[in-house]
Amino acid sequence: MNPFGKMGDLGQIMKQAQKMLEDTRKIEESLAEERIEASSGGGMVKAAVTGKGEILEVKIDPQVVDSNDVEMLEDLVVTAVREALEQAAALKTEKMKELTGGMGIPGLF
Repeated sequence: MNPFGKMGDLGQIMKQAQKMLEDTRKIEESLAEERIEASSGGGMVKAAVTGKGEILEVKIDPQVVDSNDVEMLEDLVVTAVREALEQAAALKTEKMKELTGGMGIPGLF
């Protein structure tokens, strides 16, 4: 029996954990470079976010701007941004599941 057997296992676990951290960092970097776009109002309002959920821009077609109905425009902006953020979250979940082999690890994503 090898007295260092368990230490060897611990070393292997540490290597795997380090690799997972490195892979997670790479995924985070790739998510930051992703551009996800969504729209509402038939494309009258568009929102773009990164895969990390950072808002890049919101575009509003001048035809949808009506000073008598600001509430509608606000709703369209919220809808477009929410959809883009939901798509970004789904992309992140998908990439993290690839990393973990489909295992849901609490706190990782």
